[in-house]
Amino acid sequence: MKKLFISCAVALGLCAQALASSSGPTMPADEAMQLLKDGNARYVAGQSTHPHQGADRRAETAKGGQHPVATIIGCSDSRAPLEVLFDQGVGDIFVIRVAGNLAGPDELGTVEYGVGHLGTPVVLVLGHTSCGAVTAAVQNAKVHGNIPTLINQIKPAVTKAKSWSPGASGDDLLNKTIKANVWLVMENILRKSSEVREFVKNGKVLLVGGIYDLQSGQVAWLGQHPEQGKILVAAEHKPVMKPKPKPAAEASGDAKADVHGDAKPEAKPEAKVEAKPGAKSEGQGELLAPEPDKVPAKPAAKAAHK
Repeated sequence: MKKLFISCAVALGLCAQALASSSGPTMPADEAMQLLKDGNARYVAGQSTHPHQGADRRAETAKGGQHPVATIIGCSDSRAPLEVLFDQGVGDIFVIRVAGNLAGPDELGTVEYGVGHLGTPVVLVLGHTSCGAVTAAVQNAKVHGNIPTLINQIKPAVTKAKSWSPGASGDDLLNKTIKANVWLVMENILRKSSEVREFVKNGKVLLVGGIYDLQSGQVAWLGQHPEQGKILVAAEHKPVMKPKPKPAAEASGDAKADVHGDAKPEAKPEAKVEAKPGAKSEGQGELLAPEPDKVPAKPAAKAAHK
C-alpha cells in the first residue's frame, strides 16, 4: 500500500511538472526573435543549415513532445513556406497557414493553443508581397464558393490603406493594404482572444508583425502594433448595451387589444438598443493602424474615468 502511494505521488508530481512546463515560455521572446531573424538571414544569403530535419529529431520530438519557439500565422501561398524561409526544422515553429494570413475563430484557437499549451513566447503575423487574397480584396474581384467570406475579412484593410493615401492605386495600394492587413490581424488577435491578450498585457508573449518579400526572401519586421496600448484598453472596456425602456401603457398592461377581431390592434413601438457614441464592442471598430511610413504621435494622457 505504501509503495502504491509513493508511485501515485511520483506520477502526480510528474504530471504537475509537465503541466507547469507547458504553460511557461520555452525561452525569452528576444532570443526567439533572434533565432527567426538569424534563420531568415541565412536563407536570404543562401546559407541555410536545414537544422532539426533528421531521424534523431523526429525521434526526439515524437517521444519528448514539441517545444516550438514561435507561433506564426502566415499565408497559404506556396511561395512562402515558413520553416524554409526561417531555416527551421521539425518542432521549431508552430505554424498556422491560411490565405491572407487571417485570424478567424479556428486560427485564434490555434494561436491560443500555441501560447497557452506550448508556451511559445512569440506570435508573428506574417504577410507577404503580391498576396493573391489581398489583391482580390483590393480589386473587389468576383470570387466564388466560400472565398467571399475570406476576402471580406481583408476589406477593412483596403479601406484603411485608402484613407492613408486617397489617390493610391495599383502596386502602391496593394502594398499598403498588405501592411494594413497585418495590423488588422494583429488587432483582431488582441480584441478577440482574451487569453492571448492577457499574455501580451503581462509581457509573457510578444506579438509582432512582418512582411515577407517573395523576390528577395527577406522578412521586413514591423514590430509590435503601434496602437497596442489603445487596443488592449478598448478590448478590456466593452460597452454595456441597455435596452430602451418599454412604453408606460405596455408596462402597466393597459395596451389596447381587440378580442373580437373588429379592429386592428395598436402597433407596439419596437424596442431599440442604443449604444453610446463612439462605443465599440470587442472585435469591432475602426482599424487603429497608423500610416505605414509614419511614426504615430502619442495621444495625450486621459483620465481613466470621466
